[in-house]
Amino acid sequence: MRVIGVGDNVVDKYVYKQTMYPGGNALNFSVYAKQLGNEAAYLGVFGDDRAASHIIQTLKSLEIDIAHCREHPGENGYAAVDLVEGDRVFIGGNEGGVQKEHPIILTNADLEYIKTFEIAHSSIYSDMDSELHKIKETGIQLSYDFSSDYTDEKLRDVCKYVDISLLSCGQLSDEDVMNLLKQAHSYGSSMVIGTMGSRGAMVYDGEQFFRQKPHFVTPVDTLGAGDSFFTAFVLHYLQGKKNKSYESHGDLLRESLHKGAQFAAKTCLVDGAFGFGISF
Repeated sequence: MRVIGVGDNVVDKYVYKQTMYPGGNALNFSVYAKQLGNEAAYLGVFGDDRAASHIIQTLKSLEIDIAHCREHPGENGYAAVDLVEGDRVFIGGNEGGVQKEHPIILTNADLEYIKTFEIAHSSIYSDMDSELHKIKETGIQLSYDFSSDYTDEKLRDVCKYVDISLLSCGQLSDEDVMNLLKQAHSYGSSMVIGTMGSRGAMVYDGEQFFRQKPHFVTPVDTLGAGDSFFTAFVLHYLQGKKNKSYESHGDLLRESLHKGAQFAAKTCLVDGAFGFGISF
């Protein structure tokens, strides 16, 4: 498959060991898709500092197409991560860096390029919600990560453009997760996934709920677990749907969830979202 991440990139700065790793929801999607054997591209905004240079060189080394990315003078996006009672937690950042002043405005050339992919993935941190309708109008699939920063208003505004929505729901009860997924579906997304940390994940397709328990490992770093789960899930699902290789939609969803959990467990054995750490 040919897939593209459109939106945010950052370096995750682990302050307790002075090491930074490439990351960001949209960028992680591209990298994980490539790791899974797909053709992958990334379209986003870079600064001109050492962090940006490291991300660019990493993507080039992974042979991810970045031909349509923008570069502007200034600080690249970063998120600060610290170790608190054994868990890695986000403690701040620069809210996207140069992306704030130079958000992605998709040109006709960008859209013709995006049309060549089977799915585009963006996120709530990509500062480009006003551009989502353009991607939707290309006719390709669009997925979107709301993380845990969604509101009912945000869901209502965005889900109508998004085919597959991802929400972080670890703080909610199972009943509340089910109600939330139904709500997002009613706003326009044909499929909605809720990740629930150690409780696994839940998918709603408009008719049924499907559950997946995590594949437990002793993690090195859980950063990127949600992104890797979603990437493996959605790409297996789309490939299976295209090939008509499953007897039922339910069978396809169950196997896709299994693939997602399997890949997420592997990601938890790597420092950062996918490695490539350098000192800062």
